[in-house]
Amino acid sequence: MTQARPLRSTTTGAIRGSIRVPGDKSISHRSLMLGAIAVGETVIHGLLEGEDVLHTAAAMRLLGAEAEREDNGQGPGVWRVRGVGLGALREPAQVLDMGNSGTAARLLMGLVAGHPITCVFTGDASLNKRPMARVTKPLEEMGARFVGRSGGRLPLTVVGSGDLVPITYRLPVASAQVKSAILLAGLNTAGATTVIEAEPTRDHTELMLRHFGASVTTERLADGALAVTVIGQPELTGRTIHVPADPSSAAFPVVAALLRPGSELLLNDVGMNPRRTGLYDTLVEMGADIAFENRRDQAGEPVADLRVRHGALKGVVVPADRAPSMIDEYPVLAAAAACAEGTTVMLGLKELRVKESDRLAMVAEGLTRCGVSVEVGADDSLTVHGTGGTGKAPKGGATVLTAMDHRIAMSFLVLGMATEQPVSVDDGAFIDTSFPGFVGLMNGLGAAIVEA
Repeated sequence: MTQARPLRSTTTGAIRGSIRVPGDKSISHRSLMLGAIAVGETVIHGLLEGEDVLHTAAAMRLLGAEAEREDNGQGPGVWRVRGVGLGALREPAQVLDMGNSGTAARLLMGLVAGHPITCVFTGDASLNKRPMARVTKPLEEMGARFVGRSGGRLPLTVVGSGDLVPITYRLPVASAQVKSAILLAGLNTAGATTVIEAEPTRDHTELMLRHFGASVTTERLADGALAVTVIGQPELTGRTIHVPADPSSAAFPVVAALLRPGSELLLNDVGMNPRRTGLYDTLVEMGADIAFENRRDQAGEPVADLRVRHGALKGVVVPADRAPSMIDEYPVLAAAAACAEGTTVMLGLKELRVKESDRLAMVAEGLTRCGVSVEVGADDSLTVHGTGGTGKAPKGGATVLTAMDHRIAMSFLVLGMATEQPVSVDDGAFIDTSFPGFVGLMNGLGAAIVEA
């Protein structure tokens, strides 16, 4: 069990510097998985070396692929993955421990479902509480079998098949993880497997499958939904991948710079996939001074350098249909809203209740402890009454519970940079799952985060 690491954040001056936050977590997981089933070598630059992704690398090795870090002595290492070819994953001799990562667990369950092997999945205490039935249900329709705890929770055994049947599946909730699990199962399934989504979710899986040589199409249906189809049993070939900086991780120093007077920050190579930029659209609507410079494509993914300057923010209404493009960023948006002028209303947050924690409840509880007025609606909305324009900052002076959730911890440490009194979190150990080096990077920019 990971030892708790309480942290405390104190009000700071300006945030200044030029940085590159770690690589995109979503793309890092996918690059390891697809590299493992491709023919030949995949070379990955900028892989996120957080605990979640390292668990994925270990799992792919247990499934027969080679995945090793090459230290070139000149900055971040390069990862080389030598794949076994589609359909050739081997049955692991050990349990696949996915740590804290729901993305890794759900996507890999889909990938192994299409192989005639049996795998046992587990995770940490947080992951083992999260529901997996939303993934196992469609995979069972394809022919895979599962034995798990109630609600399909981990530890869970997947009995895969090399003879799955293709399906057309309409997502009951907007979820890139469920969509990706079905598409990955469809890879080793003869015929066309289709996922229909009413709201666009992250499309990193589709983009990367095309990059590796698979045939993936996206069609808009008469009712406005998107039908994503993968043709099974393609030949995937190893590729070179440059992982952009994670826009979800960039959100923390961006909001910190917006909140602290005199700040100016440059963030390099940030992924700008339009299905990930809901937070940035919202911050601009709130009046944030963010310039998106040097826009370009990098291995099929749009990226830009972000120049951020401090400025007053005002409250806005965030529509429900924006949730899929910023689902991980609501906690740090709530921190920004607490310091904005007026009221911010965030609609359609039901999905936050099944993340690493019940993020909706955790954010509301944490803000209340810090003296911020909030309301949680029966429709799973969150209303935050900001203190901007009143001449006062949020009070702070509280210890916020994190429930092993890395984004809750980082969000309240950012809020603590702008409150009257320091803000502590009961456990920052899980920050390393997605943002290794967070405390050092933030302190290097001017933050004051210490062990509590």
